[in-house]
Amino acid sequence: MVVLGIETSCDETAAAVVEETGDPAKAWRVRSNVVASQVEIHREWGGVVPEIASRQHVRDICGVVERALSDAQADWRDVDALAVTQGPGLVGSLLVGVSFAKSAAWALGKPLVAVNHLAGHIESIWLEHGAIPLPAVVLVVSGGHTSLYLIEREGDYRLLGRTRDDAAGEAYDKVAKLLGLGYPGGPIIDTLARGGNDEAIRWPGTRLTNPDRNTPQRDGRFDFSFSGLKTAVLRHVRQRQAELGSERLPQDEIVDLSASFQRRVVETLIERTFAAARWHGAHAIGLAGGVSANSRLRADALAKAERSEIPVFIPGLALSTDNAAMIAAAGLRQLAAGHIAPADLNAAASLPL
Repeated sequence: MVVLGIETSCDETAAAVVEETGDPAKAWRVRSNVVASQVEIHREWGGVVPEIASRQHVRDICGVVERALSDAQADWRDVDALAVTQGPGLVGSLLVGVSFAKSAAWALGKPLVAVNHLAGHIESIWLEHGAIPLPAVVLVVSGGHTSLYLIEREGDYRLLGRTRDDAAGEAYDKVAKLLGLGYPGGPIIDTLARGGNDEAIRWPGTRLTNPDRNTPQRDGRFDFSFSGLKTAVLRHVRQRQAELGSERLPQDEIVDLSASFQRRVVETLIERTFAAARWHGAHAIGLAGGVSANSRLRADALAKAERSEIPVFIPGLALSTDNAAMIAAAGLRQLAAGHIAPADLNAAASLPL
């Protein structure tokens, strides 16, 4: 089975060809994975502008799909099914991918599978590493999402916790903007933090003792919150600006602040994830999503795995950020379960997993 995956949930236009291998230990193989990023377009605005993103997807999608097929040394006749991100994401961006995939599937007479973007991130772990020990706890952490899932059976995702306010990647972007570092904030802060003192500032942690009122059926013990940390950084920066009489902090302070901020975020993510793994008797931990590309998060998680003897599985950098190979892999999972999208499939900006 060969699947063409299409991903347009935010500001990357992506297409990939993934095929089944017949090997239960590693069921899927990436034949191509093409991503057209819009980072340079949105950088001058300090973040993703939805209307600009959707228009750029329209410009890019045909060329990206053609390149994915060419890189895979395949043509449309070799495609057995199509998989597309239905949501969550920016509705205008999602509509471009969904419309293209529906049209191609109808023209080819091939089945179409609708994929949840978060399921794609989770399946990127299996795509990279093959079968991992179950049950597993997976942290999906990105600019728009910070969620913990329990995987007891492949393809079955149970939500354990999520952020109640800012996602981790969103907090990175807001702190970077506050410091005048530019967009996207995550990679910039990660780079600066390597040369800073991560103990220069001890930021407050977050203790959540009450259930989330939006999902009262969960006790909230594994939820996240980054708004308090973001506010603490804001107050610190405003105080220092007043003391210095300048909008721009000294570079050494910015570097130390970045290192200290990153330390607190990474500690929070790792502590919650390993606590959830212990609580549920997990045999493995997975990290996925754009923030899983963060160098400190990867290093600290793997170091803690050695101490705790719970293995940690992280996709390579190409599969950590938004891509279509993970969507194709999740599509293969859906096809194996017999799930085919209806002809009236529509984008769903707030699609739950």
